[in-house]
Amino acid sequence: MVHKNSLKVAMTGANGFVGKNVGNALAKRGISVVGIVRKGSSINFVDVITSEDLSENYLTSKLHGCTAFLHFIGRGKQTVYSDYQKINVGITKNAVNLCKKAKIKKIIYISGLGVSKDTTFGYFISKFQAEQEIINSGLDYTIFRASYIIGKDDSLSNLLFKQIKKGIMLIPGSGRYRLQPIFVGDVAEVVFQSITQKKFSNKIIDLVGPRVITFNDYIRDFLQGKKTPIKNINLEDAYHAALNNPKT
Repeated sequence: MVHKNSLKVAMTGANGFVGKNVGNALAKRGISVVGIVRKGSSINFVDVITSEDLSENYLTSKLHGCTAFLHFIGRGKQTVYSDYQKINVGITKNAVNLCKKAKIKKIIYISGLGVSKDTTFGYFISKFQAEQEIINSGLDYTIFRASYIIGKDDSLSNLLFKQIKKGIMLIPGSGRYRLQPIFVGDVAEVVFQSITQKKFSNKIIDLVGPRVITFNDYIRDFLQGKKTPIKNINLEDAYHAALNNPKT
C-alpha cells in the first residue's frame, strides 16, 4: 500500500461532475491533486493547469512528481467539431504519451459499463479503443467501466429537477429498461483505493451500485412522494430528438 501523504496525482476533466467530487475527496485525504482543465474553466483546486488536448510540451514539467494520472475526459455526445474518436480515443492517446514523458507510472480511466470488443455502437467502440490504448501502453492501469454516476448536480438529476419545475416528468418508451447507478462518493472511494492499493493493478472493473432498478422506479424514487405527473413519450421520437437537438 502506498502512503497517501506522499501522493500527488494529475486529473483530467477536473472541472466536471465526477472530477470535482473525486478531486475534493482525494484532497480531504491528504492527496495533492493537479487539475487539468481547458482554458476558461473555473475550479477550486490548489493546483490547476490548462490544456486543450494534453499534447502541449509544457505539461511534462508541471506534472513532475505525480504518481498517478486520473483520466476523466470523455464525450457522450458527438458533434461535427468534437466526435468520439477525437475526444475519447485521440485525447486518451495523448494522455498515455504524457504519462510516459512525465514518468507517471499509473493511469486510471473511467470507461463505460457494457464496453466490449463486440459492440457496434459508436460511443462504446471509441471507449473500447481508448481502453486498448491504455492496456497496450505498458503503464500500470485501472479501468473502471462505470454505470451511471449520480450525486449532487449530476446531469440526469439536473434534467429531472427541471422537469419537476415544469410540472411533468417525461419517460422515453416503457421505462422498464434497467440501470444500476452508483453514488459519486462511492466512485471517489474506489478511485482512492485504486491509487493506494496494488490489488487494483492492471485490472478492468465494472463500477456499479448495489441495486438494479428500472427507470420507472428510479423516477418514482427521485420524486420522493411528489405528485408531479409522469408521461411516457415515444421512444423513437425521443431518440430522434437526442440525435438532432444538442439541448436534449
